[in-house]
Amino acid sequence: MTEKRLFCGKLPEQPATHECLIGVAPRQVRLGGKSPVVVQAMTNTDTADVEATARQCAELREAGAELVRMTINTPEAADAVPRVRDRLEALSSSVPLIGDFHFNGHRLLTDSPACAEALAKYRINPGNVGFGQKRDAQFAALIEIACRYEKPVRIGVNWGSLDQAVLARLMDESQRRHVPREARDIMREAMLTSALESANMAEEIGLSGTRIILSCKTSNAQDLIHIYQELAARSRYALHLGLTEAGLGDRGIIASAAAMAVLLQQGIGDTIRVSLTPRPGEPRAREVVVAQEILQSLELRAFAPQVLACPGCGRTTSVFFQELAGTVTDFLRRRMPEWRARYAGVEHLRVAVMGCIVNGPGESKHAHIGISLPGNGEAPNAPIYEDGVKTETLKGDDLTRNFLDKIESYVARRFGGAPQKEGA
Repeated sequence: MTEKRLFCGKLPEQPATHECLIGVAPRQVRLGGKSPVVVQAMTNTDTADVEATARQCAELREAGAELVRMTINTPEAADAVPRVRDRLEALSSSVPLIGDFHFNGHRLLTDSPACAEALAKYRINPGNVGFGQKRDAQFAALIEIACRYEKPVRIGVNWGSLDQAVLARLMDESQRRHVPREARDIMREAMLTSALESANMAEEIGLSGTRIILSCKTSNAQDLIHIYQELAARSRYALHLGLTEAGLGDRGIIASAAAMAVLLQQGIGDTIRVSLTPRPGEPRAREVVVAQEILQSLELRAFAPQVLACPGCGRTTSVFFQELAGTVTDFLRRRMPEWRARYAGVEHLRVAVMGCIVNGPGESKHAHIGISLPGNGEAPNAPIYEDGVKTETLKGDDLTRNFLDKIESYVARRFGGAPQKEGA
């Protein structure tokens, strides 16, 4: 995995955040510092249902999630956590598990020490940890448990569940100003204040700054960008990045990518989650794939081979072109579990599927392996390029199968050698 880095000299690089270790070897995840950005996901099962939760955790892990968070809201859910962890280990799909606590986390962790021990990290929300005079005591109880079990804590502020005491205090201060602040500015500052004051309190109780991760999530891209830029400027805590309640389908994907790409390009963000609302029947792992695509598009990480394909136009035979591009993409993802174990660096593979002579040969030459399909009016031949050199021409009904065979043999030839190391 490559280090976080910048690609635009006009943007100032952010100083490295604290490094945080989550979990235990061999599944220990290194977060912050100069470590690569980590992909996180969250289950939507009833955590008390051990089999369903373990199965979904395994699916998310298989898709590439490096941390998996799950809701812990009842004693039954807390008691299930060690069994979920053991079930994952039996499935050879162990992944660091994060407990998501609201309202009663202090009580659940106190009453279920096995849960407190089994989790790799706790996530608490300052706006929901307690109210009134109970707030500080319940927050302290959570932090003391984290200290006792040596667990990292994400202090996660959310726009929709902001600490009302902090917000009221800042609104009162604004009213006393000669020119009151805009409501949006007060909300942004309240999120920052809630996160930073909670982190300071946690350190005063005894939790090391290297075990604190902060997040300040909103559902608006511009607010998220502004808040995280300020958060990065005011602290060195590791940062979890994500647009909360991003939404369905294209809207959620585009909004998440638009907000996070700006911040990631500036070196802000140590772990990310894409909070998509799945459509009925859509796999939960979709959010993992989108997070990976964002990082890979920015050249911050490499997870799977990339298919370069033109959009098609009046020159292309679009139906076959579209089918081939989809078939190749599915083939690469299907083969990756085996390839990843056998071939170091195969995730960097670039495959071009082009539709006509205008850009087809050029893009195919720039890819590791590419095919340039004939467009309308062109000879029914499809030249293959490997490492910039034309190797042969395919045609006929077996073109798709033959091209997949060429990819398979190319991968074995180029990436054959030492197996991929765990965590690479």
